[in-house]
Amino acid sequence: MSFQNIEEVTDRHLHILWTNADPVSSEHMVLMYARNALLNGWWDKVTVIIWGAPQRLAVSNEAVRVKMDVARQAGVEFTACTSCAMNLGLAEKLEEDGIEVIRWGEKLSLLMQNGKHVLTV
Repeated sequence: MSFQNIEEVTDRHLHILWTNADPVSSEHMVLMYARNALLNGWWDKVTVIIWGAPQRLAVSNEAVRVKMDVARQAGVEFTACTSCAMNLGLAEKLEEDGIEVIRWGEKLSLLMQNGKHVLTV
């Protein structure tokens, strides 16, 4: 799911850095936009990076989980920061839910340093 080197990230690949744990923003911005971006052809690929507190929503909030499933069906990929997941005790649950849990610090830095598309919410 994630890239091994920066050359794998195309110009029509959007990474959404999801850091806001507000359920309304999560449902009506992050997940709605990610899904619609693919369904409407605004982006060829959308990856949502779940960083910090939204990881709790992703495993425990049923409305958010449903919206994530709908987004997955549209082709949205989900991944999570491993350090956050371990600190919050959620790594195993996220992986059980099919969310890739990896180290994102360096990859996020590479995305930004190379002018790739990162939307932070």
